[in-house]
Amino acid sequence: MGVALALVIWLITLGTVILFVGRFWWFPEAISEHGPSIDRQFLLTLTIIGIAFVLAQTTLGIFIVRYRQRGEERASYWHDSPRLEALWTTVTAVVFLSLAVLGQRVWAKLHLNAPPPGALQVEITAQQFVWNIRYPGPDGKFGRTRTELINDVDNPVGLDFTDPAAQDDIVTVNQMAIPVNRDIHVILRSKDVIHSFWVPPLRIKQDAVPGLAINIHFKAVKTGQFEIACAELCGLTHHRMRGFLSVLSEPDFEAWLQQRASP
Repeated sequence: MGVALALVIWLITLGTVILFVGRFWWFPEAISEHGPSIDRQFLLTLTIIGIAFVLAQTTLGIFIVRYRQRGEERASYWHDSPRLEALWTTVTAVVFLSLAVLGQRVWAKLHLNAPPPGALQVEITAQQFVWNIRYPGPDGKFGRTRTELINDVDNPVGLDFTDPAAQDDIVTVNQMAIPVNRDIHVILRSKDVIHSFWVPPLRIKQDAVPGLAINIHFKAVKTGQFEIACAELCGLTHHRMRGFLSVLSEPDFEAWLQQRASP
């Protein structure tokens, strides 16, 4: 029985390694400038954890086989070993702290550093169960908004049209477009509950929290259409909260904006 159990453990371990090494059901192709850095960090973390996983499961199988007998061959136990505990605690802490420091570089670039000058500003306001996306008009400025003016039919973000800067703002629902090879500065908001803006090919996933304006920035380097998903359970029809991101050439993006500009 002990040998059979050890073989099952080893086979499961081997199958898990094959799934990851073969990259079955792997990430979609990265389309952002920072995407390769994110992927390298994932691979490094998975490699280190994978080695520890294989060693642990292999050792477990060996122990099951070695100490499957009863009587004198049975395993003995001891209550503690301060040296061993200090050793594996130190090694684990060093590994995890090193991974955290390496990952912090990419995180800081996306979330803590200011967007580059000239980045295109896009405001995304999440609500149950749509994405409201606002662009500044030709004046390059967002107009004033007021909560009492919010109307889900024709004014989902509450634009105050007495403000001249608001009169040329462009608002779309579930349809976002950006130009390729240009820095994008996203201001993320929520009208009701916590949502999460997630575009897997961009390697972007950021919560939208009521009462906060959360800033992120990125640059897409490949054109195409991609899904915008909500990665936070936000209500009964959470599964229907999906939009689409179109990464276009600069002329196509300008044409897209012109088509959606209000009179």
